[in-house]
Amino acid sequence: MTDAERRTLLRIARDAVEAGIAGRPLLPAADVHAEAPGYGGAFVTLRTGGQLRGCIGTFSPDGPLPEMIQKIAVEAAHDPRFLAMPLRTADLPHLDIEISLLSPMCHTDDPLSLELGVHGIHVRRGHQMGCFLPQVATERPQWSKEEFLRRCCADKAHLPPDAWREPGTDVSLFTAEIFNEREMTARS
Repeated sequence: MTDAERRTLLRIARDAVEAGIAGRPLLPAADVHAEAPGYGGAFVTLRTGGQLRGCIGTFSPDGPLPEMIQKIAVEAAHDPRFLAMPLRTADLPHLDIEISLLSPMCHTDDPLSLELGVHGIHVRRGHQMGCFLPQVATERPQWSKEEFLRRCCADKAHLPPDAWREPGTDVSLFTAEIFNEREMTARS
């Protein structure tokens, strides 16, 4: 994506978060040009003061990218994990929005083939599933590949920590194009 397209998607996400917090209707995003052909999904991550305040996404692209970013940005602003500390209008000046555009997921028979900081993981067994975006590994440099997989199984998929080693557990890898408001402002 070009920097202009990245800025456009970040603006769409910010407008959606602001509207969602204020209870205003969303403006149409369909007339905006921003495309990522062949993407496998997207996540919107919200932070204030470096603290996670919401992260929601999808592995199934549904409709035009701008509309999908708008939808998941509103959902991220109301991430159920943060109901006790919801985002408020006063948080908006301190809010940093990050978008991760995902490649299609690729099943792996060798989960340890993942490259920390490059690959995200998606773990699934039956109806239980969890994922870590690639940047989770860079935020926790002390984690090994095994710890990355164990934590995803236990903390996200609510499976035994070593479920990634067991038959019946599907592990898929993906990459992401990651950009945020802070970095885009620094480039201006």
